[in-house]
Amino acid sequence: MTKRTFGVIGLAVMGENLALNVESRGFPIAVYNRTTTVTEEFMATRAKGKDIKAASTLEEFVQILERPRKILIMVKAGIPVDAVIDQLKPLLEEGDTMIDGGNSLYEDTERRTREIELTGLGFVGMGVSGGEEGALKGPSLMPGGTQASYNDLEPILTKISAQVDDGPCVTYIGPGGAGHYVKMVHNGIEYGDMQLIAEAYDILKNVVGLNNQELHEVFAEWNASPELNSFLIEITADIFRRVDEETGEHIVDLILDAAGQKGTGRWTVQSALELGVPIPTMYAAVNARIMSAYKEERVAASGQLTKEKAHFDIGDRAEIIDKVRAALYCSKMCSYAQGMALLSKASQAYNYNLNLAECARIWKGGCIIRAGFLDKIKHAFTEDPQLPNLLLAPEFKQTILDRQSAWREVLVAASANGIAVPAFSSSLDYFDSYRRARLPQNLTQAQRDYFGAHTYERIDKPRGEFFHANWIEE
Repeated sequence: MTKRTFGVIGLAVMGENLALNVESRGFPIAVYNRTTTVTEEFMATRAKGKDIKAASTLEEFVQILERPRKILIMVKAGIPVDAVIDQLKPLLEEGDTMIDGGNSLYEDTERRTREIELTGLGFVGMGVSGGEEGALKGPSLMPGGTQASYNDLEPILTKISAQVDDGPCVTYIGPGGAGHYVKMVHNGIEYGDMQLIAEAYDILKNVVGLNNQELHEVFAEWNASPELNSFLIEITADIFRRVDEETGEHIVDLILDAAGQKGTGRWTVQSALELGVPIPTMYAAVNARIMSAYKEERVAASGQLTKEKAHFDIGDRAEIIDKVRAALYCSKMCSYAQGMALLSKASQAYNYNLNLAECARIWKGGCIIRAGFLDKIKHAFTEDPQLPNLLLAPEFKQTILDRQSAWREVLVAASANGIAVPAFSSSLDYFDSYRRARLPQNLTQAQRDYFGAHTYERIDKPRGEFFHANWIEE
């Protein structure tokens, strides 16, 4: 039997689809799943007739792989990944490489990389984005680890990733946990993007009064525009068309308004706090999901904490729809700006040496946040790799300035009608804070010095000199 070029451990949806993707690109595959019945079902259905060999034990799996072995681990993040690694290590030989393709915490990846490379094995922590369809047809891949390990995998990864006009949606991200860190921030941006779209929907439905057919038409039109063209806008337009066969109602109206999360958004917020990078849009998105889980309390409160009757005139429907579109675009830019700023700071703090232009480029296809304006983001960081903030890039600066009046009007309309728009609001707060030369934190510093002698700097003295005042008169 011909030795297998690539191996996949874990045959849940993502593992199956990636295995089929690799095989479809001409690479013989070996697969293994701890539960044998899962492997048997896969081989009898989706893998039937394909160049895929199943193994019933890890020992057999390792033996049918050609050297140096390349093994993709697709199991649940955390303890299960460590368990598989511990089982594999005694079976592998120097030069073999393990790839963790799950949503692992980057700190875990840092630890695993250090421990595994001491044994002479290679280890790659690789972010994979695109969902089950992307995994099958071409995802965005974010591999981190040693350059040598990536070089061994590159011929396969470039073939299985999404293909866009300027190349495959994969690049060497950086050492250690860099790949999983970039994937984590990608997911943070995704959280922000999804919440912003949900808030636009809320305004259009409950303030403007659009029905589902009209919502479909609006989002389809937005998706056709160069500013808002994106995967998430595209699927949102599609969602409003789907009708439940059982009830005849639109499915979106039957779905409980309690959103789940798997942790990557929370990790992004935690990392930003540790690094001192403001990402208010992403924080608002995470908090909105948490708030949504309080369904029973919200239902009870809705009967007691009633809002005043709104007397705000929204004006012409077409005009307010266009203003919501402008607000969504401006807010999305703030969300992406926050994500890129976080990547920039992490790159410095962790010595990742990230190429932000390349990060934007590989998100152009395959991944959940793929969008038309990512090419502009790529261009902005290609022109100025040290760009301090995306909002200052010529591609975006004037566009946002031209739309800020509409942005503000939308927030007024939402507030007057009792519609919470935490991500829209946080995005505008970010913009307004970033553009101001002087913020009120001079008072904060005075308070800190008053009660705790924490000292302060002065605007009429050099930075780095600290002072303390005697605030209490004798």
